Amino acid sequence: MEKRRDLETAAEEIEQLFADLWQVFPFSRGGRRGYRPEVDCFRTDDPPAFTVLVELPGVDPEHVKIVAAPRALIVAGERRRPQDCGHYEQMEIEYGPFHRKVVLSEDIDPDGASATYRRGILQVTLPIAPKPTPRASVTIEVRTTGR
Repeated sequence: MEKRRDLETAAEEIEQLFADLWQVFPFSRGGRRGYRPEVDCFRTDDPPAFTVLVELPGVDPEHVKIVAAPRALIVAGERRRPQDCGHYEQMEIEYGPFHRKVVLSEDIDPDGASATYRRGILQVTLPIAPKPTPRASVTIEVRTTGR
């Protein structure tokens, strides 16, 4: 199970790396379609939670889909180009659908998650799931069968 999670994490990191490369090299932007919002994620201890900040200027928060899973957060939606803009003289702002997945280092409680949107920043708070209490050692008796 742990190896599978490691492979999934590695695949996501490679996908993220290529997505980041498209952002770094300006000559490649013309071939890329869509908008890729910037994301920050940090952990707090009191209370234990992750906070994910997503830059979404110009995105209607009612059209953003947020899904919380035990070790991941997905934020998806679309930044739409304004209608009736006339003839463009310059085009640098990226528009289109976006999908960001943030892999978390600890399990969270998805039921306790909350989100707010203010001044173009989406803030998602994800409480960390309580760790199960370790059980004391248990002695197991070996029984013999009728053989």
